[in-house]
Amino acid sequence: MRTLCSSTLIGEVFIIGFAGLVAMKDDDLSMSTVWTVSGVAMFLCLVLCGLVTRPGGVALGWALQIALIASGFIVPTMFFLGAIFAALWWASVHYGRKIDEAKARFAAGQADQPDAA
Repeated sequence: MRTLCSSTLIGEVFIIGFAGLVAMKDDDLSMSTVWTVSGVAMFLCLVLCGLVTRPGGVALGWALQIALIASGFIVPTMFFLGAIFAALWWASVHYGRKIDEAKARFAAGQADQPDAA
């Protein structure tokens, strides 16, 4: 699960950075506000890459997905991109857990078999 979720989060780092560039064109927002919010969000994505397998890591990931969708109120394209990444996050968590279970079953099966040496 860690690999799939981390890949999704790394993709989000780039999307948040590009959304920050687009948000800079809004005259109502100061550049420092845009980059503070974008920088914190990108940093959280990177930190979450290491915390995704810990308790609450997936929930924090969902909170980040909601925030990404909500950023569509500033950059409207983010409604679409946020929904896409929320779907990717769901797939990463869902299929990542299935892969982890399959790996555990395979490892248990290997441990039960005697060496054929």
